[in-house]
Amino acid sequence: MPAIRSEFVLKLAVCAVMAAVATAVVLHPSPIRAALPPIVDGQPLPSLAPMLERVTPAVVNINSKTRVRVRNPLMDDPFFRQFFGQQNAPRERIEQSLGSGVIIDAAKGYVLTNNHVIEGADDISVTVHDGRTLAAKLVGSDPDTDIAVIQIPAEKLTALPLGDSAKLRMGDFVVAVGDPFGIGQSASSGMVSGLGRAGLGGRGFQNFIQTDASINPGNSGGALVNLRGELVGINSMIISPSGASAGIGFAIPSDLARDVMTQLIATGAVKHGTLGVQTQDLTPDIARMLDAQPGQGAVVTRVSPDSAAGAAGLKAGDVIVQFNGKPIHGDNELRNAEGLAPIGSNIELQLLRDGKALTLSVSLAAETLANADGAGVDSRLQGAELSDAGERVRREGLAGVSINRVAAASAAAKAGLKAGDLIIGINQVDIGSLKDLKLAFARHPRQVLLSVVRGRNAFFVPLQ
Repeated sequence: MPAIRSEFVLKLAVCAVMAAVATAVVLHPSPIRAALPPIVDGQPLPSLAPMLERVTPAVVNINSKTRVRVRNPLMDDPFFRQFFGQQNAPRERIEQSLGSGVIIDAAKGYVLTNNHVIEGADDISVTVHDGRTLAAKLVGSDPDTDIAVIQIPAEKLTALPLGDSAKLRMGDFVVAVGDPFGIGQSASSGMVSGLGRAGLGGRGFQNFIQTDASINPGNSGGALVNLRGELVGINSMIISPSGASAGIGFAIPSDLARDVMTQLIATGAVKHGTLGVQTQDLTPDIARMLDAQPGQGAVVTRVSPDSAAGAAGLKAGDVIVQFNGKPIHGDNELRNAEGLAPIGSNIELQLLRDGKALTLSVSLAAETLANADGAGVDSRLQGAELSDAGERVRREGLAGVSINRVAAASAAAKAGLKAGDLIIGINQVDIGSLKDLKLAFARHPRQVLLSVVRGRNAFFVPLQ
């Protein structure tokens, strides 16, 4: 009975407390709110606000505009051209692209972003944190790593310090800052979900940081920062069936971005290293003949004369299984590794030759490509800097002549050519190199129709 009585008294007490709370809510609704206290056990609650107050002024919005020439196909008929007269003139359509960028040098106004944010743009404008919109100029871009540097007038800017992305570990907390969907500057938090991600589709060399911090369209080129507010990555792409964030986002490591940025600021272009070999995946049939394991290595099919690989003693039939201690599972992994390694660095290659293990040291050399000034090829290409297509382009099944730069108001610019374009044909005849292009123009064609690839689009460019 005493136990029952005590339980009864306890229930009465609980009911009394609940009644008192209910009365307080009814009589005094405003002071009682569902809010976290500012202090717990004498300590303030953690907040990212102080860090973001330092970071957000360095993250900008980028708006790029591209003029696309639109031509009515009916106007290719002489009758319609004569009938409509000047209405035959090509019209323009303006395409806009929104993205983000990070100020990395406040004194000189350098902004780091993705190449795909500004690729092919005629006009680039940057809106900084205080609302100013400034005209930007392209310093240089590298499609291979999807990095670009632009420059804005250096007045009252804030730069973001570069962190060491090599020190990142899976599980580290990170914050993505950018302008998703153009709604305004936003931040999303998450952690590092993976490191060294590659083979994700798309073009170029890949060594991504994976994060579950929300990255959406418009975040491209924005900042991925650690909790100290240091830049550890440039937000670049997502994997999502809907196009919106699915918690699988990727950023270019700041260490890679720093190396590319340094070259772009110095020369406007980037050189990537090459061993000087052609390779292919190790299929079961080839692996059996070479006494190797399928899917564990890349087999050398050709060694270029006077290459770094040739000087080191590599031979056709060698199976490269490790690159500086990192396992190589196929041709793509090898190309990714050599394209991202610093030029001039000594690379230790683990090989299988006739089934026996072998180690060779190779000094990575820069890829050398034939180049020419457009005016030296033909006056209609004046203002364009041309070169043979690089190895990455050739590996994608393309061949031709790359346009590395186009001077403003030049003949090439007026024709609609842009930096990053690839000329793959002239007058509907394929070309594979700068030599082919020079031979085609040496015939002095009166009418020239260039076949051009820009990004994922192919089109014709007439030269008048």
